[in-house]
Amino acid sequence: MLHRTGTRTAAHGPALRAFLATEAGSAVVLLVATVAALVWANSPWREAYTALWHTPAGVFVGDVGIELDLQHWVNDLAMAVFFAVVGLEINREATRGELRDPRAVAVPALGALGGLLVPVLVFLAFNAGTEAARGWGVVMSTDTAFLVGVLALFGPRCPDRLRLFLLTLAIVDDIGAIAAMAVFYTDDVDARALAAAGALVVVLLVLRRRGVWRLTPHVVVGLALWVAVLASGVHATIAGVLVGLLVPTSVPHERRRHEVAVQARRFLSEGGAHREHAAEVAGRAAVPTGDRLQRVLHPWSAYLVVPLFGLANAGVRLDPATLADAFGSRLTVGVAVALVLGNAVGITGAATLALRLGLGDLPGLVRWGHLLGGAVLAGIGFTISLFIAQLAFDDPVLLERAKIGVLAGSLVAAVAGSTLLRWLGERLPLCTPPRLPPALPPLPWRSAA
Repeated sequence: MLHRTGTRTAAHGPALRAFLATEAGSAVVLLVATVAALVWANSPWREAYTALWHTPAGVFVGDVGIELDLQHWVNDLAMAVFFAVVGLEINREATRGELRDPRAVAVPALGALGGLLVPVLVFLAFNAGTEAARGWGVVMSTDTAFLVGVLALFGPRCPDRLRLFLLTLAIVDDIGAIAAMAVFYTDDVDARALAAAGALVVVLLVLRRRGVWRLTPHVVVGLALWVAVLASGVHATIAGVLVGLLVPTSVPHERRRHEVAVQARRFLSEGGAHREHAAEVAGRAAVPTGDRLQRVLHPWSAYLVVPLFGLANAGVRLDPATLADAFGSRLTVGVAVALVLGNAVGITGAATLALRLGLGDLPGLVRWGHLLGGAVLAGIGFTISLFIAQLAFDDPVLLERAKIGVLAGSLVAAVAGSTLLRWLGERLPLCTPPRLPPALPPLPWRSAA
């Protein structure tokens, strides 16, 4: 349930604050990992950087197993955890959060749509008809960790409603980017493996329908789904998204909460290991399965998976010759301009249209300066942008140019968005003017007079 004052109820507030705090901390670790990758890739030991991430590693049982290099283990398996967390957040918001309320989601959803389409159009304006055009998906996504991390630097200058708006926008944005990745960046498909993956999705749906609250069945089916999706040719991280979207996130029936009190009283009165175990099991059953899974996965995703991805993928050469070649190419310039200008125009324009049409509002203290600054900040497209670049380009030269474009565009978006928030945030009028209470009717004796 939501209060229409622009904040959530106390029950939902802590979950949002915990999510934002973890993402803000992740941004710091991700930044350190990115700088480390860039320094390493431009040091005398750069060959060791390349050799490390191309080291093969596998898991085998007899002659059956999976062998990938370390970079693909990070990109295919570890990043499935990241996408599972994204799916869990989408699932929770759609079940009992902001995405339930059409008016609350209308403005950020239309803003996200603008932030998906306009950057792609800007990118294609630079690269249409060239081999680089395949990389249009690189400019579609906003990096939630960096976005929240930058917002955290502004404290009271940045109203909570703007954080919530941009988080909702990033979630809707991720849905579009993931869909594009699944549909347009999948080449050869193995029909039998895909059918097996479909059967496992049905199993997850059955578990959700029956309200299975234990994590083990969902995790086991999820791992099997990852193997099937990997074998099918569709990118394996889609398995993480599906698990996140299908794990139950609705609040359990009140009787399960009552059972917690019953078992706790029995434990306090009788003691014993069996009573302690019964109280523990009752407590777990009373918490949504998705919330418990996210509590386990989110710190690992934020503080290990995402920084490890940055370390494995952000290492590009930045010597003068490489930079001159990159910024002389339409691919690098197109990516950078699309991330910064495309998001600024697309998100601000679409959100403004939604506000003008009365489809939704941004109550609280969100001003036009906040909206514009936040739209520019949404051009920080790091994690999923680098991820899609890996899928889009087999040519190492094109891949390197795309990565430099992502790094340059994200840096400009962070600096420009921060500047706009600081200097324009309080100087422009509110996006949604405060509504005055309706006038009371005149008292009868006064109207008669």
